[in-house]
Amino acid sequence: MKLPPLKALPVFEAVARLNSFSQAAEELAITQSAVSHQIKQLETYLGERLFWRSGRKVTLTDEGRQYFDAIGSALLQIERASEQLLGHEESRLRLSVFSSFAVRWLVPRLPDLQRLHPQIDLALEMSSENPVLSDRVADCFITIHRDSPAYSYDLLYEERLFPVCSQDYWQRIRRELGRDVAPEGRGESPVSSDDIARFPLLSTHSIFDKPAGDWQAWYRDANQPLPSGARVQHFSHMLLALEAARFHQGIALTNDYMLSTRKDSEDFVRLPAHSVVTGDKFYFAWKTSRRQERGIQLLRRWLVDEAIRGGLRSESAEHQHPAP
Repeated sequence: MKLPPLKALPVFEAVARLNSFSQAAEELAITQSAVSHQIKQLETYLGERLFWRSGRKVTLTDEGRQYFDAIGSALLQIERASEQLLGHEESRLRLSVFSSFAVRWLVPRLPDLQRLHPQIDLALEMSSENPVLSDRVADCFITIHRDSPAYSYDLLYEERLFPVCSQDYWQRIRRELGRDVAPEGRGESPVSSDDIARFPLLSTHSIFDKPAGDWQAWYRDANQPLPSGARVQHFSHMLLALEAARFHQGIALTNDYMLSTRKDSEDFVRLPAHSVVTGDKFYFAWKTSRRQERGIQLLRRWLVDEAIRGGLRSESAEHQHPAP
């Protein structure tokens, strides 16, 4: 068996993860010159340059990035296998998740995860709308993309948008419409799309990546254009639009997980009107080669169970493995 200098591998992983020789030295409790020596030894063995250095800035080369993806995963598996034999049950996991999903759905449920699975040490990493699926970013992900064949996916939620406003603003709507309307599910007269256009529309630009794209899609689903006289207030994020609705500034389009906690959802009224499916599907993703890791599987099962219990996902929703 021909192996590279084994002492150099944890050093390489630390530098690649931290993008810093000095921070890697501090984490590993060795000198910076020792870090440089180990990296040079590994590069000499491989015959490839692993890092570009520009002053204090360190970035992976293409070869270094490819090597890190493989080595990082292998070192994690060695660590976890050793912990199991040593009787250390704790599983340290980094979960990359959208900020809105984390704040509105996941974080309020974390005490239940800690109660049921205290051995899971979960660190949340805020992600963009298109996180790179890689061990160097996180151990697992909540993502709307299934673009890596190296990963497996479990469906958590298929997004739909519906109009909401604050309790006080709902009373204003009822007064101005001058007729008896009730929130969604109360069995009284619905609010029409023309009725809704009479009030300020709070729009999230990022949903369809264009101004008022969410309200345009909602009106298109009702077979009509967004009224030219509609007053639209723009926000970069659904969290901001929902907060504006909470403070009586108009009607926002939101989704199920944004109103998933009872305490918070009682601040809002869901208007008796149609919803529109955005096409975005939220998946829990994990590297298929790490499918045997107990921590990942416990987290996966808990997330799916919570999604089913909270009505985001049906029991029959499919497991996706691997990506097409």
